[in-house]
Amino acid sequence: MSRQRQVLPWQTWVVVVVLGSFATLRGAEPPPPMPRSYEIPYKLTATNHVMVRLKLNGKGPFNFIMDTGAPAIFCATKVARKAGVEPKRDGWGTFDTLELEGGLKLERVAARIDDPFQLEGMNSLGIAGVELHGMIGYNLLARYRVTYDFTSDKLVLTELPGFEPGEVPSFGGGGQGGLEMIGTMMKFLAPLMNFKGPPERRPRGYLGVELEEKEGVVVTAVYPDSPAEKAGIRIGDRITAIAGRNMSTVAEVLKAMARFSPQDSVEMTLERQGETTTRTVRLGRGL
Repeated sequence: MSRQRQVLPWQTWVVVVVLGSFATLRGAEPPPPMPRSYEIPYKLTATNHVMVRLKLNGKGPFNFIMDTGAPAIFCATKVARKAGVEPKRDGWGTFDTLELEGGLKLERVAARIDDPFQLEGMNSLGIAGVELHGMIGYNLLARYRVTYDFTSDKLVLTELPGFEPGEVPSFGGGGQGGLEMIGTMMKFLAPLMNFKGPPERRPRGYLGVELEEKEGVVVTAVYPDSPAEKAGIRIGDRITAIAGRNMSTVAEVLKAMARFSPQDSVEMTLERQGETTTRTVRLGRGL
């Protein structure tokens, strides 16, 4: 007995095709976006604290140390005042924007407006080599995976999606337990001990390149409309001298450039395709 082929009505085929297409679309959902990372330039102070630069409400730059032991962001009272923020009765203030050098920008950031004795003491004695304006603590750092590499001039902050740090506990009315008197004492003793305090702060000149150490110092990126681009510096150029001083490592280049301020003209000797060329760069203003 022969079997007859079963023919489905055309409406049934339409339903099958639609359901199949819907299942395919559901299975092709895009993966969640990768957490964003930021490369933050840093400098080690003379006391080996990790120091970064930032702007508060567009004012700055200010020098803050990364302190994993601090429960919150601490901002010196005079710095908060420059940024237009006065502390509330509980000692806290909120900055509309906080922008770290390297591109990380946050909005509505709460900070403790205070003068911690640690900073007052170091600034009075000048032992950090720079004037310090605050500390970055838990309520910001906890939002990121922080990668330190002391062979690099940048640290990396990677977002932790979905993680919210807990509230910072109140400091109470006792301040820092009387330890703030140490800062006041150091301020008084510093002149008597011939400590001159931190050196005068000077803005850093902006060049606008990224460098790699490979058989010398090689330019790996030139930022658009930067002083380097305007001076004709190109990717692949090898920096061999700055202001007549020979350069062989990235650290030497960074140290040499730190001596210059915005609008300074700096003569740079480059090696390009086996030939030596000289460029004069008029530095811009960094963060």
